[in-house]
Amino acid sequence: MFKKIGPGVLVAAAFIGPGTVTACTLAGVDFGFALLWAMLVSIIATIVLQEMAARLGIITQQGLADVIKQELTVKWIRYLVLGTILAAIVMGNAAYEAGNIGGAVLGLEALFGEAYSSIYPWIIGLCAFILLYIGNYKLLEKVLVSLVLIMSLSFLLTAVITKPDLTEVLKGMFVPSTPSGSLLTIIALVGTTVVPYNLFLHASLVSEKWKSPDNLGDARRDTIIAIALGGIVSMAIIVVASSTSGENVSNVMDLAKGLEPLYGDWAKYFMGIGLFAAGVTSAITAPLAAAYVVNSCFGWKASLKNMKFKAVWMIILFLGVFFMTFNIKPIEVIKFAQIANGILLPIIAIFLFWVVNRTSVMGSFKNTLLQNILGSVIIVLAIVLGIKGIMTVLGML
Repeated sequence: MFKKIGPGVLVAAAFIGPGTVTACTLAGVDFGFALLWAMLVSIIATIVLQEMAARLGIITQQGLADVIKQELTVKWIRYLVLGTILAAIVMGNAAYEAGNIGGAVLGLEALFGEAYSSIYPWIIGLCAFILLYIGNYKLLEKVLVSLVLIMSLSFLLTAVITKPDLTEVLKGMFVPSTPSGSLLTIIALVGTTVVPYNLFLHASLVSEKWKSPDNLGDARRDTIIAIALGGIVSMAIIVVASSTSGENVSNVMDLAKGLEPLYGDWAKYFMGIGLFAAGVTSAITAPLAAAYVVNSCFGWKASLKNMKFKAVWMIILFLGVFFMTFNIKPIEVIKFAQIANGILLPIIAIFLFWVVNRTSVMGSFKNTLLQNILGSVIIVLAIVLGIKGIMTVLGML
């Protein structure tokens, strides 16, 4: 079984970063179990889109940007789309990388204290650098699978410790409600789960592991299990956050401190380990995704061990460590990335939907009727949330 898992877990590792952990924490603190349904919808949407990306990668043995270049025959449209993708994902991942490393630092501070806080970003950066520099996909996969399992156990055990009311949990999951002031939190939950760069990452990763249409079943199982596990982890964080009073909670470590009087040091350590694992996995996958996107956009056909490929992730990783070490908050870059992602997700979802329905690209492996219905609903959702997300960043909501 373990030989057949991999790329899906890397995608789960990518979307459960400190941003997701923070969004889930605030959702639970502010609205209790009421927004669990939004996370469930996000996970279903992620599974549907990532399965399409994985299927495209296996059948074409190409990255998503490679297929975009081939299928967009009008030059100016092709350059516009590829330029937006490059800018959004490379600049966005560089800006968010500091947050990924920052999340891992918070986790280390919870476990080992704040005495060595100044060197924690460099330790995390060095670990990520060594793993990526070795350029061995199987090793990278094993490390990330292990970290995701550690993260999952940490957050799930914390949720079990808080002894939630299961009836209320199920009600929150299956009875949608939008409490007053919850719209922005719903956008945040969906936005941190359905991530545009993961579609590029997944399409590229599956072709590293699988070469034949015979492996489509393995890829589908891998996608469903890994992303569902990621969703359960996100829900566990919401459940944990629901059990604390939200007076001074702005991130997951505030939440851990709030749990200490009720549940002892175990809560702090479980949350610390979980946040460290979430930060490290995203700190590795964000530069990797950026490198795959640049690789595809410029048609390098480079492997993990190629120096051009390595140069891209090195720049992203260095910027993340640099921003974190000197406490630089590239607010304008992050705002740009959020706007670009708001535009990019619907565009990429529409394009992905289009190519996986093309017989010339997918042959007999194109979308079924059910996949098309689900895909259409998700695209409408992506457009609505994208518009609202952009309006929020611009201060119009």
